[in-house]
Amino acid sequence: MPKFLEKQLKKEYGAKSDIPYKIMNKMGAMHGSKITAKGMAMEKKHESDMNKVHASAVRRISKK
Repeated sequence: MPKFLEKQLKKEYGAKSDIPYKIMNKMGAMHGSKITAKGMAMEKKHESDMNKVHASAVRRISKK
């Protein structure tokens, strides 16, 4: 399952809530307890975006 999405939803709805999983199932990121291709693509894009943000921050710091 997309960990970033699960973390965000659990923060919003509570750690013990089953609503985050219902939302991810409804979105198509998961099918039952299994991650779907859409969910994998979401996770991959999130990781790529975070790497870009991290790389730009490192470049800014190193220029100083």
